[in-house]
Amino acid sequence: MTIGNLMRLLSDGEVHSGEQLGEALGISRAAIWKQLKKLEAFGVEVRAVKGRGYQLAQSLTPLDGARIVSRLPADARRRLARLFVEDTLPSSNEYLRRRFSQGAGHGEVCLVEQQTAGRGRRGRVWLTPWGQSLMLSVGWRFDGGVATLEGLSLAVGVAVSQVLERYGARPQLKWPNDILLYAPDGSLAKLAGILVEVTGDAAGPCDAVIGIGLNLALPDPLRETIGQPAAVLADTCPDLDRNALAADVVDALLALLAEFEARGFAAWQAEWNRRHAYAGYPVSVSVGHTSRHAVAGDVDAAGNLWIKEEGGGERRLAGGEISVRGRL
Repeated sequence: MTIGNLMRLLSDGEVHSGEQLGEALGISRAAIWKQLKKLEAFGVEVRAVKGRGYQLAQSLTPLDGARIVSRLPADARRRLARLFVEDTLPSSNEYLRRRFSQGAGHGEVCLVEQQTAGRGRRGRVWLTPWGQSLMLSVGWRFDGGVATLEGLSLAVGVAVSQVLERYGARPQLKWPNDILLYAPDGSLAKLAGILVEVTGDAAGPCDAVIGIGLNLALPDPLRETIGQPAAVLADTCPDLDRNALAADVVDALLALLAEFEARGFAAWQAEWNRRHAYAGYPVSVSVGHTSRHAVAGDVDAAGNLWIKEEGGGERRLAGGEISVRGRL
């Protein structure tokens, strides 16, 4: 028995007795109780209904690989080599990196209900309660080398934002790899992060793993532990079909990756700048342990961010070594 088996039984939001759950999963009521305690540690709130059993505080929709694939259009199915849906992994990016080391990986997608060692940019931890986010990675092999992938993470931000806009959200983008959304308190907060990891030749074939973590819902206790504002899609789109969203994001990413090497980031530049959260605003630019103030400009065709420093000079910032935070 896995946590995923238990979650799929509870995901309807109904009350289930310990005896019913034990019979369905082939374990004792005591073992069910222990598994329910584990769920609390995974950020899932379980209510004990006196005399009746257990119920999730909010209904969850487990990921369903067959439903996701059935929703994909013909072009996406042709590009998709394999789709994995896992209950728990240390990291979906790591999973696909290992697939590449085994001679596979290209065109593969890994979705996971919960990551136990997910990472954001610069090694930051990405917390994911079970079944309340969209965590996925896509693997793609490029022939032209690492240099052809300038701006890829920004283009991914555009592609995902376009999907979210079809659902009624109005995301904005923060350079170089965050998707933002207004939280209920009115603050512009992080909704999703993008992590692109590339291995291979500077001028020859290289393998890219594109990871995305998108908050769909977030329990209040977990929001408090994050230490920074966080937005969730449920605040804007409460009746979201999680599997439909997963299919639409996979479709958008596969289409992007199939075109990116030939077109480059320039094809997505205008759309990124149109959603730029901090264009024209004062920002704090951090490089290593130093910080300076500047005004953010647009991104160029290579995905670099231009800023105007306090002394009046302009400077181009490349990704991977700095962070930009709006001072609004």
